[in-house]
Amino acid sequence: MKWPGGLAVALVLLAAPAAADQNDPRLAPLFESLRTSTDPLRVGRVEGFIWGIWLQSGREDVDRLMARGIEAMTGGRLREAAALFGRIVELAPDFAEGWNKRATAYYLAGDLEASMRDVERTLALEPRHFGALAGLGLIRLAKGDDFGALLAFEAVLELHPHAPAAVFHARRLRAKLEVKPA
Repeated sequence: MKWPGGLAVALVLLAAPAAADQNDPRLAPLFESLRTSTDPLRVGRVEGFIWGIWLQSGREDVDRLMARGIEAMTGGRLREAAALFGRIVELAPDFAEGWNKRATAYYLAGDLEASMRDVERTLALEPRHFGALAGLGLIRLAKGDDFGALLAFEAVLELHPHAPAAVFHARRLRAKLEVKPA
């Protein structure tokens, strides 16, 4: 049976387990909805739900550190953010979003090698992490690896066909490299 509009997504979210992370069973139907939906509002809501699940470790101490790290990163205090996210990966090494957030802090600070290592760990834990894949694309762009960047952005689009940055970069790189769309 096909549910109208966002009702199926809402029902999935109501069945919330006590702990959430990249292993949360609610993610599979959300990714399916993200991949198949053409309604921009629904795509935005589903993406937000996925990020919301990814940000929950199920541990109060880790979630507090996450909030503090995001605040530091948003405030441009990148070393502090990287240190807070570093504490998260020590406390919860299987929590993908800790690695992803530290990768982002490193990227913003210009440490592409450290960012790449953390992106790889994120993707090992959560291969569907479209944010980490987009980060991988940006790192490869910064390193001058246009083909590698295109592959990363194409991987984002397989999961999240309407991701604006991935659509932009993939289109630009396909034209530059004279590659036909996948």
